[in-house]
Amino acid sequence: MRLIFIRHADPDYENDDLTEKGKREAALLAPRIAAVKNIREIYVSPFGRAQATARPSLKLLDREAVIIPWLREFSYRVEDPLTGRLHVPWDLPPEYYTREPLFFDKDLWYTAPLYQTNPEIGENAPIVRKGFDDLMLSHGYDRLGDKPCYRVIKSTSDIIPDDERGDFSHECHRTDDDETLLFFCHLGAELLLVAQLIGVSPVLLWQNVYIAPTAVTVLNEERRYGDIAAFRIQFMGDTSHLTNGGEPVSYSGAFGPIFQEI
Repeated sequence: MRLIFIRHADPDYENDDLTEKGKREAALLAPRIAAVKNIREIYVSPFGRAQATARPSLKLLDREAVIIPWLREFSYRVEDPLTGRLHVPWDLPPEYYTREPLFFDKDLWYTAPLYQTNPEIGENAPIVRKGFDDLMLSHGYDRLGDKPCYRVIKSTSDIIPDDERGDFSHECHRTDDDETLLFFCHLGAELLLVAQLIGVSPVLLWQNVYIAPTAVTVLNEERRYGDIAAFRIQFMGDTSHLTNGGEPVSYSGAFGPIFQEI
């Protein structure tokens, strides 16, 4: 299986919609998404800017998306410890967050003292985790406790048993390897889910990874031995559909200049 995450296009946050630039971005994204084969299901945030981003792609695909409440932006605000300004929980001064060990804990990050000042963070972080685990289970992927891997529990008739494979340097291929789950969501929500898939604290990704509007992130399943699957990032935050279409990459959510040349 393949997981594809797409951040919404350039946002009009005040109206929970897209700017005119964002509409151009979504239009350039649509042919790229329509070319994806074997899309099993499409999921979208309940927020308008994510749904507006998905709309041109859904039209080309002649598909509908499933609205998932926990795909909403993880934008529960906290007070900046240096300036006192209220903002989203991933906009933290590096000199502050690097001093708090809990920010680096993949399971307990949301119990850091700063995050405890907004109870919605502690309430909703487990909801997102369970929601995603339940969704993956509905597709036959049962998470192994708190590990970033899954036991595949659907039919395994086409899997070669470990004791018959011999050369373990070759990966096991299944007939559904190219099936895709597609997610239209948000910067914070996307990185929260990617962190869960690879087994790190989302704070590390929130602070160190920029995902531009309509950027495409792909994680491929790898099953090296038997029925245990893990997801590996193939590419993250790709905006080639924008640069190829002559549309500048948006700086929304960035705190510095955006490299535009490639």
